[in-house]
Amino acid sequence: MTPTAASPSGDDAVGRLVVCPTPIGNLEDVTLRVLDTLRRADVVACEDTRHTRLLLDRHGISAPLVSFHEHNERARADELLARIRDGALVALVSDAGTPLVSDPGFGLVRECIAAGLALEVLPGPSAALTALVASGLPSERWRFVGFLPRARAKLLEIVLAADETLVAFESPRRLAGTLELLAEREPARALAVCRELTKLHEEVRRGPAAELAAHYRERQARGEVVLVIGPAATRGADGERMQDALASLRALVAAGARPRAAATEVGRLTDVSANALYAELLRQRSTPTQ
Repeated sequence: MTPTAASPSGDDAVGRLVVCPTPIGNLEDVTLRVLDTLRRADVVACEDTRHTRLLLDRHGISAPLVSFHEHNERARADELLARIRDGALVALVSDAGTPLVSDPGFGLVRECIAAGLALEVLPGPSAALTALVASGLPSERWRFVGFLPRARAKLLEIVLAADETLVAFESPRRLAGTLELLAEREPARALAVCRELTKLHEEVRRGPAAELAAHYRERQARGEVVLVIGPAATRGADGERMQDALASLRALVAAGARPRAAATEVGRLTDVSANALYAELLRQRSTPTQ
């Protein structure tokens, strides 16, 4: 069955799911279309009904709310799909920002599409995009990686070889440790710590990894944090060292060595991150030649 496109006409007779971004801090940062949808919704599915009620009360909206979070998403999705089939307008919101971006809703959207039910996605606030622009780091190529992994090796594998800007969510309790780890490996790596975006105590601190690590070593970060990490260096001494190490790694692999073991040995001999070497080797293998 071909999925049906949602009509922007706002025909309430047609059951549909509408994904509604909500403010990431300042309650004024909500679009007119989102407010109109929330007013007309037969039900609003939200992570925390108390949190969403604050937004609705702020804008004089009284709509029925149901909880929709990681612990009840499967069961609640079936209920919401049934209501859409019966003609209901279901609005999906998260506590902040755009649903599905490190928030619940992916399964519901997929099932809605598979069932051929109408789906409409409204534009609106996003902490990832806000932080990317505020960081002042290159934005022509970037990647959102969600919450950074806790495992040291996995985190370095993601970050060190990235040739695009990375945007990640980070816990304020783990921020100092993450910055220390990055500063150990690449003290000059350009970063931006974006904290409490759009809120009263918003802070965007930009600088090299070593500088930001020193700052947050002495000051406990508070509130919600988005970490923006500039692309890995591709020129200069560090870039040349990486390219030389990659050439050695490719030669070993071509001679029959296992890639992971070869990366570990080359990294030990050249003082280049073995994880970064391995990740770059895989990336180059998966990139089509022109």
